[in-house]
Amino acid sequence: MALVGSLHKELAETISVCRVLVVGAGGIGCELLKNLVLTGFSNIEVIDLDVIDVSNLNRQFLFQKKHVGKSKAQVAKESVLQFCPKANITAYHDSVMNPDYNVEFFRNFMLVMNALDNRAARNHVNRMCLAADIPLIESGTAGYLGQVAVIKKGVTECYECQPKPTQKTFPGCTIRNTPSEPIHCIVWAKYLYNQLFGEEDADQEVSPDTADPEAAWEPAETAARAGASNEDGDIKRVSTKTWAKSTGYDPVKLFNKLFNDDIKYLLTMDKLWKKRKAPVPLDWNEVQKLEESSDLQVESSTAGLKDQQVLDIKSCSQLFARSVETLRAQLCEKGDGAELVWDKDDPPAMDFVTSASNLRMHIFSMNMKSRFDVKSMAGNIIPAIATTNAVIAGLIVLEGLKILSGNIEQCKTIFLNKQPNPRKKLLVPCALDPPNANCYVCASRPEVTVKLNVHQTLVLSLQDKILKEKFGMVAPDVQIEDGKGTILISSEEGETQGNNSKCLSEFGIRHGSQLQADDFLQDYTLLVNVLHCEDLGKDVEFEVVGDTPEKPIEKTTEEPAKSIANGSDDGAQPSTSKAQDQDDVLIVDSDEEPSSSSTDVNMEGPNPKRKLEEGHESVRAKRMCTDPPAAQQEDDDIIALD
Repeated sequence: MALVGSLHKELAETISVCRVLVVGAGGIGCELLKNLVLTGFSNIEVIDLDVIDVSNLNRQFLFQKKHVGKSKAQVAKESVLQFCPKANITAYHDSVMNPDYNVEFFRNFMLVMNALDNRAARNHVNRMCLAADIPLIESGTAGYLGQVAVIKKGVTECYECQPKPTQKTFPGCTIRNTPSEPIHCIVWAKYLYNQLFGEEDADQEVSPDTADPEAAWEPAETAARAGASNEDGDIKRVSTKTWAKSTGYDPVKLFNKLFNDDIKYLLTMDKLWKKRKAPVPLDWNEVQKLEESSDLQVESSTAGLKDQQVLDIKSCSQLFARSVETLRAQLCEKGDGAELVWDKDDPPAMDFVTSASNLRMHIFSMNMKSRFDVKSMAGNIIPAIATTNAVIAGLIVLEGLKILSGNIEQCKTIFLNKQPNPRKKLLVPCALDPPNANCYVCASRPEVTVKLNVHQTLVLSLQDKILKEKFGMVAPDVQIEDGKGTILISSEEGETQGNNSKCLSEFGIRHGSQLQADDFLQDYTLLVNVLHCEDLGKDVEFEVVGDTPEKPIEKTTEEPAKSIANGSDDGAQPSTSKAQDQDDVLIVDSDEEPSSSSTDVNMEGPNPKRKLEEGHESVRAKRMCTDPPAAQQEDDDIIALD
């Protein structure tokens, strides 16, 4: 058979004419686009909503300082064309969840490759590829861990066949500029604590910097500021701590800078808010005029424990002021040059993070959290690793070549580990698992059973917390299966808005009722069986019957085992030797594991597979067994920041 370069002629011809979609142009996406054009792919479309932040430049090599503030997808296209000017690349600066990218759009491609950074978009692309019956290559990284998996309707598990642990990895630019989830605000508040009272880290800056090139929005202004920076040697900055000290840690001045001035500056970056809801600045004096309970978000009429109550905005502002004064006093007691270390068991530190994160949640239109919730969500941070992205991007292309060769049965789920396994391998291929017959996404008739209190659960909670947040729908329409076809929720704006504040029982929904939820964008229908229950656990709004219980899964093996979680083991450090790293990266098919399900150990608890979720490029990472399990993870709450 004739060869073209290293590929068979037939495969080379297929590659040159097939259309592929790359979703995400970040850490993995940059490496992947480069690999695709150098392999011979010439019809590529790439979509990414983000703009380039200065923090991306250390690993997303298609971007330079002059590109800060520009569209990732567009700049990635321009940079990749320098490798192969004849390639036909289309870039979309947009969200893949935009209704324009419907099932028909996905049917234009022979292959879709995910390089995403959040679960909602992953779930959506998974469903679109299932509806269009197009192969999807899913991928992710977190620290030194990585994974590549092939998804094909009716052949393999889909992305949602197994329960996922809580998301633990987030892009750094999201934390700083465009938070969309409470955990983003909690990480930001921890950064702020360190900037004000702890050890300063330039990578943990919390506010937009008007003197920094990345703060400029117009390309010409960006280039001018970048040039000025080079001429001056660098931009002269005043750190957050230095500024705070100059004010005497005045709580009111801190409040107005962080929650008013900085937010107003973010609003000047108008392109950020064209497809996102814009933040709303807070002013100290205006907040103090509010009634004490005007924004109270306590979810139950019965008063719970103090730590489980959600404070209103005025109370949060006052807690912020008190905590700043307490922490300032602690810092003064320690003397000049002293630093405080954040500890979730230190009341003033916890007060600070709780209040600051909740104020930011309110500004970005999120539901605020109790002190108990904030404490449980707070965690540590590990960095993203550029080399991991490069390895995973290479594996994506190799799996893509198998699919285009018509050999999807040869595809594997491949795990990249921090430490070699007992066979001395860092890369471990596993057989693809078949679809989960009980999956609520890819089963022939998706169906779930939800336990809730029909007298307390609001229609809005059903829409936002159950259908959108839990089951990943984008724009659900809900019909009650009552023989009348009663419409409970409509995706048409305003059509059923009056239902939002009503309880389910007001529509005749009771124990045993059935709801049909349709998402026409995703071409997805879900049947929801309702079980009425009045004795759900405290602060539990609903339960999905059949969800795997959150307890560790024991693994029996002849080999002594120790789990490596989130890229950390019992203290062994990765080698800095390039030669050794290259020698360790081996794939030997004869060492293939029988199945990714049968060999994985659960890190979080809920499912038979260890799935380490979402770094800037999220991952279901495989735990390898190397040592006894005595030193179980101290890093279970690590957040990987990319």
